[in-house]
Amino acid sequence: MSSSPSTPPWDVRRLPRADGSVFLVTGGNAGIGYFVAEQLSVTGATVVLGSRNPAKAEAATASIRSRVPGARVRAVRLDLADLPTLGTAVESLDVEHLDAVLHNAGVALDDPPRRETGDGHELMFGTNHLGHFALTHWLLPLLSAAPAARVVTMGSFAAKSERLDLDDLQSRKDYQPKRVYGRSKLAQMYFGLELDRRLRAVDSPVASVVVHPGGALDSLTPSRPPVQVRTAGARLCGAPAALLVQGKHAGAWPAVRAVLEPTVRGGQLWGPRVFSLRGKPRREPVWNHLADTSVAARLWDASCDLTGVDLGAIPG
Repeated sequence: MSSSPSTPPWDVRRLPRADGSVFLVTGGNAGIGYFVAEQLSVTGATVVLGSRNPAKAEAATASIRSRVPGARVRAVRLDLADLPTLGTAVESLDVEHLDAVLHNAGVALDDPPRRETGDGHELMFGTNHLGHFALTHWLLPLLSAAPAARVVTMGSFAAKSERLDLDDLQSRKDYQPKRVYGRSKLAQMYFGLELDRRLRAVDSPVASVVVHPGGALDSLTPSRPPVQVRTAGARLCGAPAALLVQGKHAGAWPAVRAVLEPTVRGGQLWGPRVFSLRGKPRREPVWNHLADTSVAARLWDASCDLTGVDLGAIPG
């Protein structure tokens, strides 16, 4: 995206100020979510880490404060796999408005057997997609109270090669962990784009943007002990991969830009510049299968049924 003469080029290391803003990062205690929170803290905004693990959240906030003098960072307990608790979690934010939420938290399972949340949903689909879907319902009043809030959904490059099976969203017939993870992230991305269409239909001031981190490896990620520890051996082993992919600190860049960049618009997809796998963030075309609005609408209706929340009545 070209910059006008009045808009300086985006610099991932010189972020604009966001004093007075409040940002929520789900899963902000580890991985890409941690680096999003750390980078957003540099702007002067209040950054809230949503985490289901209080000890890990405390370690993450301490790490950010040690690296960002005066950081306004705190944590709330947030378990996306436990849908009945989400309303209480949002109340615990104790804010009058929310300028952005990054839907980042998630789980990835490497091996069978299939697992379920306490609500009876397949764990990855239930946490990664349904949890964020229901959370958005509770957050919309706070987002609508901000002048121009954003919902930023963290997808995955793994979703590019996947397709949803709308007749088996819970993967009861065909459970392959890597495929189920990719489909859960694809569902999130469909949701982010459909949410923006519905927000635009009611002239809401809230915008919904979808991002993905490209290829983000632990071995290329700088250490933030005890949150992230990279050994010398891992660094050496990961060095050749740096030609194609990047660390999780760089995987955070598209999300940070989607939160802060004034020219970002709802309904857009952002990812890394080089082959969508590494590099500075840029806008990219929405993937062909993500542009299928009929699939998005059916997923939306199914998500309402499965979560028991009504996201049809979006405030304008």
